[in-house]
Amino acid sequence: MTACAIEPAAADEDSFPPPAGCVITVDGGYAARLAGQGEALFPERWTLDGPAPYAVPLPAHQPEERGTEVHPLGDGRVLIRRSAAGRHSFFLLYPTGPGTGELPLGAVECPEGARLRLLPPAPCGERAYALASGRGSSTVWLVAGGAFGPERVAEIPGRCSGGVWLDRAGRMLALDRESEGRTKAVVVDLERGGEVSPLLQIAEASDDRVLLADPDSGLLLITSDAPSPGEPRLGWGVVGSTLPVRFPECLRLSGCTVTPFAIQPAQVLTPEGCAVALRLDGPLGSWVGVWRPAERQMHQLPAPPGWLAGAGRWTPQGVLLLPCATPAEPCGVARVEVPAPVAGPREPGAVPAAVPDGAAEPAAPRPVPLQEAPLGRLVTK
Repeated sequence: MTACAIEPAAADEDSFPPPAGCVITVDGGYAARLAGQGEALFPERWTLDGPAPYAVPLPAHQPEERGTEVHPLGDGRVLIRRSAAGRHSFFLLYPTGPGTGELPLGAVECPEGARLRLLPPAPCGERAYALASGRGSSTVWLVAGGAFGPERVAEIPGRCSGGVWLDRAGRMLALDRESEGRTKAVVVDLERGGEVSPLLQIAEASDDRVLLADPDSGLLLITSDAPSPGEPRLGWGVVGSTLPVRFPECLRLSGCTVTPFAIQPAQVLTPEGCAVALRLDGPLGSWVGVWRPAERQMHQLPAPPGWLAGAGRWTPQGVLLLPCATPAEPCGVARVEVPAPVAGPREPGAVPAAVPDGAAEPAAPRPVPLQEAPLGRLVTK
């Protein structure tokens, strides 16, 4: 079998996942994206928590560059990052009658060779962070929600990429840190001056990254090449659990890229039952996968027309909501019918780390790969 590709592939300047068609707040109230065609791009805010979704254009006095990032906040304003010659400027956009209001927040200067990207929306909806990744160190910046413009909140030795929130308070941040030629996921405590703790270390010579996390259940979606050196595999584990990471065979699709983008929330005591939405990319386009850790199969579903691929969220009740934009409906949300959980034997809990499902179990179990860190106590309460 030809293994699927997994994103991100490497901890270099291209290891940030490509931006989704839109970015959604954690509570699902708002989304933001760059709309328009060709070079005539402008920010657009979507309101999703009303009777029907609707979009509000937020054009500036000139079109936006294609690499410009937009980021919704919980109060309906949209953060925008514009960059030129290593200078990253941040503004808050909001509608003002027929025009767009802009509140400047300041700028961050990056040295040559450094790369800055906005991190995923913070769970609180009030703050926004950016990660500046350099060759020898990386910096987490608070770029919206602070008192005096961009604030440096953490300095981490090593080149970092990724970025996944691990708790509802927006305190614990998982980053993938490259050091001495290997990449390992670490936890950064933003309330303790950027204190760094190990999170994911499956094997000494493996590259181990965190892709998604659910703060309620502690479910983690990770990639590692520990099962097959040089070939990243998609796996899962539970923060604070004594069970090792597992690498289901059903998450390998020949000739396809599999990228998880949403985990069902509010399943506090049942991480194995959380539904996970996956973006599947192949020669014929993109479509949707749904998988639960307790099952041994992935359900593949057609993407709705106009899906902004890679964006979406779950309701606690297990309904998958996907933002869509078509000429007939430029702002829409598709409710995807998801197959119910399949009754049958549960996923075995004793499969050792770095061993695919169905492989022979070694005589001695490997060490638990999810390291004990402050995260375990914060998330599993």
